[in-house]
Amino acid sequence: MAFRKSPILFALLSGAALAAASAAPSRAAEELRIGLIAPMTGPFAQVGKDMVDGFNMYLEEANGDFAGAKVKLIVEDDVARPDTGVTKAKKLILQDKVHMLVGGVLASTGYALAPVSTADKTVYIASVPASDDLTQRDLPKFPYFIRTGWTSSQPHHALGQWACEQGHKKIAAIAADYAFGYEVVGGFQKAFEDCGGQIVQKIWPPLGAKDFGPYIPGIRADADAVLSLMVGPMALQFPKQLRQSGFKKPIVGGGTSYDEFALPFMDDGVIGDVSALQYSAALQTPKNEAFVKKYRAKYGKVPSYFSETNYSTAMMIHEVLKGTKGAFPGPEQFVARMAALKVDTPRGPVSFDDMRNPVQNIYIKQVEKKKLFGYDKDELWNTVIKTYPNVSQFWTYGKEAFLKQPVYSRDFPPCKFCQ
Repeated sequence: MAFRKSPILFALLSGAALAAASAAPSRAAEELRIGLIAPMTGPFAQVGKDMVDGFNMYLEEANGDFAGAKVKLIVEDDVARPDTGVTKAKKLILQDKVHMLVGGVLASTGYALAPVSTADKTVYIASVPASDDLTQRDLPKFPYFIRTGWTSSQPHHALGQWACEQGHKKIAAIAADYAFGYEVVGGFQKAFEDCGGQIVQKIWPPLGAKDFGPYIPGIRADADAVLSLMVGPMALQFPKQLRQSGFKKPIVGGGTSYDEFALPFMDDGVIGDVSALQYSAALQTPKNEAFVKKYRAKYGKVPSYFSETNYSTAMMIHEVLKGTKGAFPGPEQFVARMAALKVDTPRGPVSFDDMRNPVQNIYIKQVEKKKLFGYDKDELWNTVIKTYPNVSQFWTYGKEAFLKQPVYSRDFPPCKFCQ
């Protein structure tokens, strides 16, 4: 005789099953899907390769397993174009069903991708885009956003202070004409002028410029140094052309002007040039030495900042998953857990402020030619000459006071000493 199920009994059993399921701990995801957006072709291809190599090296160290979640990394080429980055992000979210987006390169790409993460409720981790306002005035619009890299102005407040302390009085700035350039120069100018220096000129060659001949002759003769901010292939061309013109005064550079993605391709003319960033491959700590040696053995080159920041981003994702036993906790919880991390990375200790931006050491670096880490030939290295510990994106100004001013731009701070 067949047993006839009671609707009441069925409802009770179903409710009990649902209650038991909700009370059970979250099971580790079978697969954690991460979409990495990087320029794999075009003028920024070396930067993109460094990004992917850094992320992959950490994945291999972890055997592709983050606390029980098997990691699937899906790389998409955005050719360093914000519009292409948006298209690729949509593909990763809608087609590949990624749990999170990582990367992009340009500050303008960061500004373009953050709204996509909000619209599609997907975590976006900016490992490279340094767009200041993403973790400042715009942050409330981006609940699924967190940055593991830096803000454009963060190292350059420190560089401006350092330049002033070295006795520089008047500096001419020449920087790529887009958001990143504006924010780097703005941060440097604010700290430099607050210390008593003067920015006496701002020159804006277009992003991707190769010939600086039209700009170099116009550099003011009364400037005692030049601040340069170059990206991609621009970083190789500008110091060479400036020195060939007969310019012998000091050059101080924004972080990407002398990063290790470009430094091995530079000549001895850059020896003595100074820059600032949160990472140097020449940082002499046991953790960084091990990182440099392993990366170099694996990829045949010294790691750049682009390598380190993506390696450390993978590490941070892993740390979050350790706390959830491999289960993806949802976008809001993931971001909250990552923002609570304190980690020791190749660049040094990293924590986060209440606006999801790293608090970290900033290194003033000088290009030197020497042997380092047991390598048997003289090479160009970014030797650390001063460390500013635990630097906030708000420098010494405090969050409330800092956010009352406009975001750094082509016109802010105003060039009150320009003629």
